[in-house]
Amino acid sequence: MLRVILAEDSVLLRAGLTELLTLGGHHVLASVGDAPALLRAVAAERPDVVVTDVRMPPGLRDEGLRAALELRSADPSLPVLVLSQYVATAYATQLFTGGSAAGLGYLLKDRVGEVEEFLDALRRVHEGQTVIDPEVVRVLLAPRPANEPLARLTPREREVLALMAEGLNNQALAARLFITEASVVKHASSIFTKLDLDPTEGNRRVLAVLAHLRGAEPA
Repeated sequence: MLRVILAEDSVLLRAGLTELLTLGGHHVLASVGDAPALLRAVAAERPDVVVTDVRMPPGLRDEGLRAALELRSADPSLPVLVLSQYVATAYATQLFTGGSAAGLGYLLKDRVGEVEEFLDALRRVHEGQTVIDPEVVRVLLAPRPANEPLARLTPREREVLALMAEGLNNQALAARLFITEASVVKHASSIFTKLDLDPTEGNRRVLAVLAHLRGAEPA
């Protein structure tokens, strides 16, 4: 059972998420509707994990994201799962730069409807893994003239790169693609060689992939 603080300005969605988390065996310590209340709740309750929307009152811009960054600045070990209504790679970039990506997640709200995926993402974030929504990764990997280096990759290597960027480890990646872990290691080594990236592991590997993809984003 995880002790969760939830921040979401939509009353209906907040109630639905609270019920989903409860049915998943977790305890919602506080359920709040704006960024200041989120900061106060975390200070008072010291949760196992925080789930927050990007856009919340008072400005309905990126207050939830900024609150998440403030919380992580104060306590880099606090697991935080950020939810977004739309694919916004800039938000993902803000979240995963400037510090450790361990225990951080960025999911689209549509993913919440896939209950098992959502609860698994929550678990992985709590365990210190990095979780990035597949749709965000798909947008980052979309063909553009600026990311021509991706053209060096084989179709299988692009599949592996996408799953690496989502935060999957070698074992999970092998299971998803129905290949051996040895094959994953071989593909990963080839990817990092072709993209001139360091062959780092775990969350550092995710950051390396994201750093490359950010460099390929249009201005």
